[in-house]
Amino acid sequence: MKFLLKTGKLFDSINDWIGRVLCWLIVPLVLLTVMEVILRRFFDAPTIWSFEVLKQIYAVHFMAVAGYGLLHNSHVSVDIFTHMLGSKKKAAIEILGYLIFFFPFCIICVWQGFIFAKTSWKMFEHTWSVFAPPLYPIKTVILITFILLVLQGICEVIKRVFIIKDWKYD
Repeated sequence: MKFLLKTGKLFDSINDWIGRVLCWLIVPLVLLTVMEVILRRFFDAPTIWSFEVLKQIYAVHFMAVAGYGLLHNSHVSVDIFTHMLGSKKKAAIEILGYLIFFFPFCIICVWQGFIFAKTSWKMFEHTWSVFAPPLYPIKTVILITFILLVLQGICEVIKRVFIIKDWKYD
């Protein structure tokens, strides 16, 4: 029980820390967008790099905080059947959902994300634009995102086990 609790708390803290740090990417995202609009509209001087940089910042901001979203229960959940059940039955059904749907999907994405990132790193892939920033760091974020999701999924299953067993998760 102590091992499960420590593991769950560790995975929670990793995703919480990453989410709290990467949420600040919204600041440069907004500032760069405003700068580009001002340069384009008022000075007729758009940049060649801003679109690519904005896409990459947004990609990191959107993907890498997925584990944080799962931690704080902010993902879409379809609970039309489980909302009428007790907490233990609901926890059991959620564990089945994680085992049948969530983990297989995430594991396939980790596997394919690894291949995707490895291929990109091998060829030092860049975009086709004039600015041509590298793509391999962003493709690595896909792999990291799904690893973080698997870790948080493990933690969520641990929490459901604690609910079923009437143990305290604190």
